[in-house]
Amino acid sequence: MKMMKHKLSEAKKVIIKLGSSIITNDGKGIDEGCLENIVSQICKLNETMQVVLVSSGAIAAGLKKLGVKKRPKQLFELQAAAAVGQMDLIQIYQQLFSRKKVTSAQILLTHNDLSDRERYLNARSTLNNLLEKKIIPVINENDSIANEEIKFGDNDNLAALTANLIEADFLVLLTDQAGLFSDDPRSNSQSILINHAFVDDEKIDSLAHDTSSSLGSGGMRTKILAARRAALSGAHTIIANGKEKNVIDKLVSNKISCTFLESRESKLLARKNWLAGQLKAKGKVYIDQGAEDAIVKTGKSLLAIGVKKTNGEFERGALVECCNLEGRLIAKGLVNYSSKELLKIMGNPSDKIGDLLGYVNENSLIHRNNLVILQKGK
Repeated sequence: MKMMKHKLSEAKKVIIKLGSSIITNDGKGIDEGCLENIVSQICKLNETMQVVLVSSGAIAAGLKKLGVKKRPKQLFELQAAAAVGQMDLIQIYQQLFSRKKVTSAQILLTHNDLSDRERYLNARSTLNNLLEKKIIPVINENDSIANEEIKFGDNDNLAALTANLIEADFLVLLTDQAGLFSDDPRSNSQSILINHAFVDDEKIDSLAHDTSSSLGSGGMRTKILAARRAALSGAHTIIANGKEKNVIDKLVSNKISCTFLESRESKLLARKNWLAGQLKAKGKVYIDQGAEDAIVKTGKSLLAIGVKKTNGEFERGALVECCNLEGRLIAKGLVNYSSKELLKIMGNPSDKIGDLLGYVNENSLIHRNNLVILQKGK
């Protein structure tokens, strides 16, 4: 069957998610040979784009070390296994990346980190700062403290939320299958690989199958749901076989069969719809002509020095409307400072924020990545 050209090679930001079936070796522990091959490819990819690695495997590695053959249902047992396995897993990643002279960083997240606006901004700022420094973040759910209410449920969902967080171009889900099939290929040898589908096509739901792994928690159903979540920020999703040697290199050169789940919505439109429509504005800031020109004409961040007055009470991470001095709405964005803090710093240059507040959240009031221009100024 003809392969779909997905243009992964043109991406600027990519999330690569490794499932437990890729990281572990048939329940025999961590497959270091497979991980070494994948890390080598990720380092190569990092030379031309920004890469985030979302890794499963902590629970599976911990269960192996604890001598548990079947994934338990009790949450406290899974948390204990994660605490044990995460130590081994991150140590292996650190060693593999160091061999390639690439710096990596460990980030553990819970659902609350991404549902709370201030913590969302903190996570976003941290990730973007690491990526700008060409450091590869290795993300996993903080399984050792997560409970039933805050668990992501699976790392496919975590990877999708991370794609939303940094507005990635692609979400690459590496699993033990070549992609989405017309039927379960483990039980039907006549099943056909679906090379391409639009992520919102309801027909693909009937093709999804849950995992049969004794150690993992994912499956094709979770991958479709993850693809749809990633598409909310305009990201496309690729599902491919992570056990295939040089799978990432082959994906970049379009030399491997996989499933490409395409988002119909562009990144810019998805982001604009999210900021402009789904979140309710908590206040307004009124900006001078210089600030208006900077954000509208040159795509700069909004600085506190350009703010002349503010209206409403809001906390850091809230959505605010940016109006010119005539009251016309120019943009919307997520603020790095509360209304009380803004009253102290507005009209002042960024290098004075520390003196005025005693600390600095960000140099900008609204970073350009969190700002959407709604209409051109005069």
